[in-house]
Amino acid sequence: MLRRLVLPIALLVVPAGVRAQASGPCATPDSVVIRGNTRVTTPTVLSDIGITKGDTLNFRVLQRAIRNLYATGQFSTVQMGCEIGANGHAAAVFTVKERPLLGHFSVEGEDVIGEGALRDKIELLSGKPIDPSLVARAVERIDSMYEAKGYYLASVTPESTVSNGFTNVAFKVNEGRRLAVSGVQIEGGKLMASSDVVGTMQTKPEGFWFWHKGEFDEDKFQSDINDRIPKLYQSDGFIDFQVQKDTLLVDKQNGKAMVQVQVKEGPQYHVGTFEVVGNRHFSTADIQRFYPFTARPASLGQKVKGLIGKGRGDQNLFDAAAWDDATDKLHTAYANEGYIYATIRPVVERTMSKDSVPMVNLRWEIDEKTPATINRIDIAGNDYTSDQCIRDALVILPGDVFSQDRLIRSYQNIQNLGFFESPMPPPDTKQANDKGDVDVIFHLKEKHTGSVNFGASVGEGTGLGGFIGLDQPNLFGLCKKASVQWQYGKYVNDFQLSYTDPAVFLSRTSATATAYSTYSRYLIADLGQSQASGGSLQLGFPVHGSPFTRLYVSYGGEAVRFTGGIATRDTAIDTRQHFRSTVGFQLTHDNRIDLPFPSAGSLRTVDAQFNGGPLGGTASFQRYTTELRNYSTVAQWGGDQPGSQAMKLVFGLTARAGMLFGNSGPFFYSQKFAMGGTQYGEQLRGYEEFSITPAGFVPGTNSNATVQSFGNAFFSTTAELGIRFNSMLYSDLFYDAGNVYDNPRDFDPTRLFRGAGIGVAIVTPLGPLGLDWAYGFDRVDASGRPAPKWMLHFKLGQIF
Repeated sequence: MLRRLVLPIALLVVPAGVRAQASGPCATPDSVVIRGNTRVTTPTVLSDIGITKGDTLNFRVLQRAIRNLYATGQFSTVQMGCEIGANGHAAAVFTVKERPLLGHFSVEGEDVIGEGALRDKIELLSGKPIDPSLVARAVERIDSMYEAKGYYLASVTPESTVSNGFTNVAFKVNEGRRLAVSGVQIEGGKLMASSDVVGTMQTKPEGFWFWHKGEFDEDKFQSDINDRIPKLYQSDGFIDFQVQKDTLLVDKQNGKAMVQVQVKEGPQYHVGTFEVVGNRHFSTADIQRFYPFTARPASLGQKVKGLIGKGRGDQNLFDAAAWDDATDKLHTAYANEGYIYATIRPVVERTMSKDSVPMVNLRWEIDEKTPATINRIDIAGNDYTSDQCIRDALVILPGDVFSQDRLIRSYQNIQNLGFFESPMPPPDTKQANDKGDVDVIFHLKEKHTGSVNFGASVGEGTGLGGFIGLDQPNLFGLCKKASVQWQYGKYVNDFQLSYTDPAVFLSRTSATATAYSTYSRYLIADLGQSQASGGSLQLGFPVHGSPFTRLYVSYGGEAVRFTGGIATRDTAIDTRQHFRSTVGFQLTHDNRIDLPFPSAGSLRTVDAQFNGGPLGGTASFQRYTTELRNYSTVAQWGGDQPGSQAMKLVFGLTARAGMLFGNSGPFFYSQKFAMGGTQYGEQLRGYEEFSITPAGFVPGTNSNATVQSFGNAFFSTTAELGIRFNSMLYSDLFYDAGNVYDNPRDFDPTRLFRGAGIGVAIVTPLGPLGLDWAYGFDRVDASGRPAPKWMLHFKLGQIF
């Protein structure tokens, strides 16, 4: 007869501090028996237990043995008992249940979060015993990832299947839908309206319109709590503001959530006194120009906000963001004067006025230190382009006082060369010596610049033909530009040769020489046949005091014979060969960046050409044109990571005008002004080529020109709002307006033809390629009745 005793129960009643042994045979068993193990060998289990026959058992010994077995991770349950045989011998019996071995695990049903990201949260190993705590931890981690994405309704269920003695675990995900915010409650605020707080948050309640989904996103909510809400309060004088508690009340049954934010506003501070300490280079009056709380007349935008009730009621409230921004601007001003080691400590002292109004007294404590000069400028990574070519683009020199603005401008000028991968890494600056001088290093990566183009072509006014072209904007790595173009076909034979040296004999003078011979028979425009040959030489000189301004002086000669087309229909046109001799002057100021699709800066150009008279030739006239372009970045996304380009929202304004005085004679088709379309003359989208004339819009031109299509003056303007995706792709919404006039005195800004639409441009090996879809507002039919419509325009090889 066997008697079975459960020793742990008897032993547990022994107080922990009493060193007592159990009585009877079970206290010193004659043997240790292991049961239930199939995979783990009995010697291995006995080794983990650490008990042999004859050992004296007590509470601590048994507790350690059981803990050691669980610690191996091989067993899900461990039980200990005692069996006494008929001979009176006692056996300590350990009964175990082994954990199943993992075959493999998988994740099923995922969509919002990738499978790889979810698997990274699972710590199970194939071929190892399955630990239920690790399964539970994996479920918890996956659930937390979905909560961070706003999927509070997601559920994760682990399911197991047995195959070939192994257990496979599948984590089945039911993502559900994103949690919808039913409302946002701001508690504790007294002076700041809750609607203003909710308005600045990205976490907003769901609304009536389909795009007001109110989806909850944990990252956006934390950004609201830690950044947006505090900045709103601090911009209105609540610089002691705190978010005391944030709560998300989730109704999983309905998939809704209520967001509660408990705030403590603190006192609302007004601006008190202001002083500057430690300044020597800049006078106090100069520094006060950066002070943001000086009384100034309200801007137009502030007046509009005031009319709709959204302006600041008290302009004397302290704005922490404005104070920090002013400090940054002052630091930049010092850096531009070479004081890059200057420290500016903004001090905000809280106090109370005599009327018990919370006030802040502000102070800039300045330690200017010693100004830095540029010790040397190094250029790295240019294997083909010469150093001298790159240095010509710099507006900083060794020995100059360091200027942050001029360093940035130099960086932009190098990037505008178009010879290097964009975006370029920012230049490095490091201390060169114990005097505080700095070395500047530009890191470049060359890209292929030259191109050979050939193939077939078709175009308005040229018909079907072919072309061969060679273009190298960085000849010999010296920034010299050379191009050869030959276009041929039934209706065209055009040869052009051009060479530009930006630094003649290593000077700051540039030179461009061109020569051409052209035969054209215009089909669509019906301009007839022209045979022209000529050339020009242009010299460019820098303007003292402005690194972005150059004066160009040029001379050109052209011989032309004009027959057929218009000449056939209009007998007044002289079809003999004619010659014009031209001297030109052009003043250009160009500080645009991110070409060919600029995102900031401006272009100012004034061009005057004098033909005939004392210069000789068969035509005598003067031609003046001007062009103004302005670009500004409205918003920017991305571009923070090395090697990435920011996507920019750009606003641009363009205005062009021209006047011709005298008689252009047979050169009218190239020297007078025509308007409409994008291929010939002045651009006005939404209208056919040559359809805008001094007499007004001419319907049904089918891009055919007459003498009456040309005028002696024009004006055009364009406003655009575009997205610059990168240096290769640009899309915009545009509005064009313009007209052409018989004489400059006929100019009337109220008489402009209007067009608007959407466009896209991409840089190809053949140059920029653009498509514009435009609506002409002021089109009329043959009877003079309004007939606006949409038109598609194509353009190739133009810099937009």
